[in-house]
Amino acid sequence: MRKQTKKFRHSPRYQALAKNVEDRLYEPEEAIRIVKNTANAKFVESVDLAVRLGIDPRKSDQNVRGITNLPHGTGKTKKVAVLAKGELAAEAEAAGADVVGAEDLIAQIQGGWRDFDVILATEEMAPQIGKIGRMLGPRTPNKRNGTVTNNIGQAVREIKGATRVEYRAEKGGIVHLGIGKVNFTEEQLLENFLAALSALLKAKPATAKGKYLVSIALSSTMGPSVKVDTSSAQKAASAIK
Repeated sequence: MRKQTKKFRHSPRYQALAKNVEDRLYEPEEAIRIVKNTANAKFVESVDLAVRLGIDPRKSDQNVRGITNLPHGTGKTKKVAVLAKGELAAEAEAAGADVVGAEDLIAQIQGGWRDFDVILATEEMAPQIGKIGRMLGPRTPNKRNGTVTNNIGQAVREIKGATRVEYRAEKGGIVHLGIGKVNFTEEQLLENFLAALSALLKAKPATAKGKYLVSIALSSTMGPSVKVDTSSAQKAASAIK
């Protein structure tokens, strides 16, 4: 006998907000305006971008992953840990890193400590990352996403200033990315949106065939999803140098 699953239902509040969103593609500016207007939670909601890419994330040569900087940041503050020694450790501390250490920090992590959002490492400490890689999972520092670097001060400032964001294609080729808060202006959100999309376009794998930007949607944390016209969005994002 097949087990019946309970059908998920949105709250009356959500359903009322969803009536303000038509089932069609919106221009980026209009989509952002709707997202802001439908955000009425009792806290300042984030604005989230979801992009479905025409890639096969199971293939290593089609793995879309990297970092980019948003002109106006995300509005979120992150706790940063840094694996560094000597002058670079001092540089990380001066830049505002929350925790800085070397072998002692590795030992802390091995002991179960995880009180950070992002962990960076200098190139000198890179050979020791393997000791904690399995414990950190996707948070493990690596050169590809810029979390292993000797430009440690700049990296810390960008993350603490909430301008640096990491993107990664998940199962199904979908990239989720926070591009700000609903109390940002429409212009700020649009500039962040285009910067994020520009980064994804530049990260297109050479082996990806067919349509790359399959679909784009914007939403607030508690609000309905708004579909964005991929052609218009791609044209605007491609103009960014």
